[in-house]
Amino acid sequence: MRRRDFICFLGGGFFVCPCVALAQQSAKLTKIGWLTPGSPLPGGAPAAQQTLRQSLKHLGHIEGRDIAIEIRNANRNFDRLPSLAAELVDQKADIIVTVATQAAVAARKATSTIPIVAISVSDPVGLGLVESLARPGGNVTGLSFSVGLDIFSKGLEFLKEAVPGLQMVALLVDPANPFHAAAASQLEAAALALNVRSSVFQARRLEEIATAFEAIAQAHYGAVFVVADTLFFTESIAKLALRYQLPSMHQFREVVEAGGLLSYGTDFTDLVRRAAMYVDAILKGAKPADLPVQQPTKFELVINLNTARALGLTIPPTLLVRADEVME
Repeated sequence: MRRRDFICFLGGGFFVCPCVALAQQSAKLTKIGWLTPGSPLPGGAPAAQQTLRQSLKHLGHIEGRDIAIEIRNANRNFDRLPSLAAELVDQKADIIVTVATQAAVAARKATSTIPIVAISVSDPVGLGLVESLARPGGNVTGLSFSVGLDIFSKGLEFLKEAVPGLQMVALLVDPANPFHAAAASQLEAAALALNVRSSVFQARRLEEIATAFEAIAQAHYGAVFVVADTLFFTESIAKLALRYQLPSMHQFREVVEAGGLLSYGTDFTDLVRRAAMYVDAILKGAKPADLPVQQPTKFELVINLNTARALGLTIPPTLLVRADEVME
């Protein structure tokens, strides 16, 4: 379902009934859980939480008046997510909003009844979180990161254009993410079509990222493509790429703001705003089983010219004119 149609769906008469004003008719505060792996990046988890608060306020839900937001942040320790999800269930959260695939999976394992609004979850059907995107069928809905694997092929094309003489590209993946195997296969095929050699490097934990970058540099790869993952949503990725003089492609603009070269992906802030619409719909009586999972429809190419200069690169004008934002 397209975003325009979804907004019309939310605005229709589907929710108009005497029993739907959960937040407005009850004296108790409606408890909204926020479950996130956390982020060390500026504009990461705290900014996203504020975006949620502001978006809900715009929709008429005021924190402290009719809603309470319970924050559970794993502080980059992914192993804590199941226990934090269980805490929100024990606290009798009315709705749980999750950030990233790992948090959505942890929340779904903790409850099959509390509505879950998942933000940026990869392959929700394949993971068994929903029956289908159009009809989730359970207690999970939200916004999928999956848009088909073409987003990675296009990102690699942009990287090749930014580094015209590129002959070898490293693909950094998290083997714990079930979506990454398919993404790596797509990228390998795309690299072959671009006459670029590619190899996969892995990191499961934060401490393994530096080891992977060292191996990539020692093997003299000309660039690195970092496949989207909460583990890689970190300033250290950008710093390592600069240290080893590696042009890098990401899917999160925040990493480019931190010093990465390029990003091609969705606007995470926009996803949080749209998640607030799901929360609003559920508060007004909608069931997650009936709310279609949305896929991103807006993509942006962001280029960091300061990083390009530090890497000794001149970004072609043909690429600059296609960028949604060029950071100086």
